[in-house]
Amino acid sequence: MPKTILVVDDSVTMVMSLKTSLQIAGFTVETAHDGQQALDKLKGGVKPDLIITDINMPRMGGIDFIRHARALPGMRFTPILALTTESQQAKRDEAKKLGATGWLLKPVSGTDLVKVIKQVLPGA
Repeated sequence: MPKTILVVDDSVTMVMSLKTSLQIAGFTVETAHDGQQALDKLKGGVKPDLIITDINMPRMGGIDFIRHARALPGMRFTPILALTTESQQAKRDEAKKLGATGWLLKPVSGTDLVKVIKQVLPGA
């Protein structure tokens, strides 16, 4: 059964690019355009095996999204990868403290992304 990945990014281009790479690699992909929409999807019953989130987004950014997602039932151990142009160590530390599993800098190739996913998602 294919693993489901939730991609959260306010850039339509980025979402399409990630979705394509992940589908080619055999994953099922759900998308959201900001943290609030992603949170609504999680509360509405979407159960991803892994989440990839941007950090800088309107309405609710990635840091707040990670904080809220980790508080939801069943989301404590779901791997969350932050995918961002943000290279500041303070942001990384904050994301890690709130429960981010890993941090990837944009742009990331589909191949590299899938490699990282296989490292953090057992059975992927």
